[in-house]
Amino acid sequence: MSYKKQKIILVAAFLFVPLLLLVVFTYLPVVNIIWYSLNDWNGLSPMEFCWFDNYIEIFSDPEYFLVLFNSIYYLAGSVVQMALGLFFAVLLSFRVRFKGFFKGTMFFPYLINGVAVGLIFVFFFRTDGTLNLILQNLFGVTEAQNFLENAPMNNVLLAGVSVWRYMGFNLVMFIGAIQSVSPELYEAAEMDGAGKLRIFFSIIFPMIKSIIALNLILAVKGAVSVFEVPYIMTKGSFDTSTFVIRTIELGIKNPRRQIGLASALSMVLFLIIMAVTAIQKLLFKEKSED
Repeated sequence: MSYKKQKIILVAAFLFVPLLLLVVFTYLPVVNIIWYSLNDWNGLSPMEFCWFDNYIEIFSDPEYFLVLFNSIYYLAGSVVQMALGLFFAVLLSFRVRFKGFFKGTMFFPYLINGVAVGLIFVFFFRTDGTLNLILQNLFGVTEAQNFLENAPMNNVLLAGVSVWRYMGFNLVMFIGAIQSVSPELYEAAEMDGAGKLRIFFSIIFPMIKSIIALNLILAVKGAVSVFEVPYIMTKGSFDTSTFVIRTIELGIKNPRRQIGLASALSMVLFLIIMAVTAIQKLLFKEKSED
């Protein structure tokens, strides 16, 4: 057997198991979900093929648009989260006292389990919680508020919790990207009399644009697929339901178990993420140089 054939057999042998796992646990489930979304099925009775009726119901029922509208709060929070992460990353990438302490402090919330984060802020926002005690003792507010029951304030607060939790992740990614830029560029810019803002927009931002694009993709994905924080804190009630919560309610918690409709919702979520990713790639597409 020739060396070339041995090489092909060896590569195929090493790729067989990963590709098999990829097909079994990724592509086959996707195909199944597409098939389920085209059927009226509760998981027990025989499937009834209904073409695109599930998708028509999703786009014709205002209830589902409310769920999609709630994602805007988290998307706006993601923009704030990225802006804060980039701001602190620029500060902590240069000479700052105790910058190791600040990096660890800001990154620590990302390490906390999502369920624990939800429980922490449930006790913080409820009627006898920490926030009401602060308002009563420091500002003289007499009437306690249940902030999680007041829409749309509750969605703003839930998005704020997500900002607190995930900003450290953006911070670490931006710091890694900024530190990969050659220090000689900063020195040359300072010798030419460039200010901090000029250095940021002329050197830092262009050099880390790919990392910003990646964080945008992750931010949009997280905004439309958020689950842990609103589910733990409000169970999706008081107009705080999200795409994932609604999907679980339809497919699992609902006594009728509308598996087909839940699968259609998940496919709509998938298509939204793919569309936003494609748009982002077009906006951040770098011009190729010959």
